[in-house]
Amino acid sequence: MYKFIAVTLAAGLCVATSLTANAEQFSSLEERMSQNEFHAAGLDKLSPDELNALNTWLRSHYGTQVTYVSPSGKPVFYPQESSREPVDAHIVGQFTGWYGQTVFTLDNGQQWQQAESASYQCGKFENPKVTIKPTLMGSWLMYVDPCRSQSLRVTRIK
Repeated sequence: MYKFIAVTLAAGLCVATSLTANAEQFSSLEERMSQNEFHAAGLDKLSPDELNALNTWLRSHYGTQVTYVSPSGKPVFYPQESSREPVDAHIVGQFTGWYGQTVFTLDNGQQWQQAESASYQCGKFENPKVTIKPTLMGSWLMYVDPCRSQSLRVTRIK
């Protein structure tokens, strides 16, 4: 009987530790999505309690295995990127914003293209610093230093 109690307590401690680790790595929808994505998904219409409930649900499902399927029900496999590490670089030349399908050439040789139709202007800047971060669902968000309040979903093309 004592062995059963000890094993049960140990298993419970492992689960609690795992949940705590997942909760520490979790970031809310507001942190993961650009303002445009958040608005386009209609999440700005949720009350604070509704948004909290959604984030709580996501937190409880964070770290689970996700399988994407096509409308026919067959698994869809997305090619893995060679690295999901953030990219810190500079845009080569003059930056004036993004306008639909803008391509950004970085000083590290990479090229990234705008993956959403939004446009945004924040002035003219020469070789501004840029950070590109991976998101949970496989896309990438770009932040340009002079325009840090806005993010843009991008796709690497080179």
